[in-house]
Amino acid sequence: MSKIPLSKCFVNPEVEEAALRALRSGQYILAAECKAFEAELAAHTGVKHAILGTSWTMIVYLLHLAQGLKPGDEVIVPSHTAFPTMEPLIHCGATPVFCDIDETFCMDAEQLESLVTPRTVGIIPVHLYGHPVNLDRVFAIAAKRKLWVLEDCAQAQGAKYNGKTVGSMGQFGAFSFFPSKNLTVLGDGGCLVTNDDALAEKVRMLRNHGRKDKYHHEFAGFNVRFNEIQGAIGRVMLKHLDGFNDQRRKIAARYNEWLQGIVRTPVEKPWARAVYHMYVIRAERRDELQKFLGGRNIGTGIHYPVPNHQQPGVTSKFKNISRLPKTEQAVKEILSLPIHGEMTLDAADKVCDAIAEFYGKK
Repeated sequence: MSKIPLSKCFVNPEVEEAALRALRSGQYILAAECKAFEAELAAHTGVKHAILGTSWTMIVYLLHLAQGLKPGDEVIVPSHTAFPTMEPLIHCGATPVFCDIDETFCMDAEQLESLVTPRTVGIIPVHLYGHPVNLDRVFAIAAKRKLWVLEDCAQAQGAKYNGKTVGSMGQFGAFSFFPSKNLTVLGDGGCLVTNDDALAEKVRMLRNHGRKDKYHHEFAGFNVRFNEIQGAIGRVMLKHLDGFNDQRRKIAARYNEWLQGIVRTPVEKPWARAVYHMYVIRAERRDELQKFLGGRNIGTGIHYPVPNHQQPGVTSKFKNISRLPKTEQAVKEILSLPIHGEMTLDAADKVCDAIAEFYGKK
């Protein structure tokens, strides 16, 4: 069997020409391509501002600085997410307070209120694997307790919650353009989106050495600037995003159809339009299955094997961390199957056949 990769980057002549266009322009940092990409991202998300940066991690770090996040502050986050979700707040001296998951693998919003203390300042709901968090509940608690909400959309660009695009509903949203993401710039990159004019201006200045123009620096900032080549590539990728997300949903539907009764397939809530950055099953004998699929040239992944509340970078710094039984059980069973915007239904069928063979249900 030919290799079926876990994910795949889209590259075609249009992408190549966009990169060459930027190369030939003679402008390489925060110029016309970046400005156009920001405008197009804002329009696609449904917000006023999109601010590009070198990564999700760095653009969110700048946001936290602009917010004035400080030592002693607490921010509620899921443990079951990529470690960068909490890295910026930790660098600001704040404390992550971990929330368990629900059946979608996302933050269990029903637990949020019990985690709020007088030190809580914000919530970071993560739309994990491309499925939105139960935002109505998140926003109700945030409004009641006067907390800000940052939507982590790193894995969910184009997903919908009750018909609204993720990233457009909290005070802030943040996207990642890492190569495996639904929208990539073929390298690292990230974007903050918001309707807050003042915070948008502050983050734009922070990413560019604290200046409003070339030689006047209002404060000390950073170099978190985006480049024109990736901006041009991102503009092409954005044109294809919705179509590729539709194809991911078709692959997920095929998996759901053929894997029912063999493994536990992902849950999609009625209010969600998931975009399946990852298609994650829960499987008995997970490690054996992964090895079996590897022997059939089928790529898989485990996202994520170690919960963040058990990571050494957390446990060495923060004490009295509560156990999260649902998260701790899930990480023993989860397995990500191949899915991407160019994957065929035939390839999905081959994955299903191999899984059925492993469990003796072919």
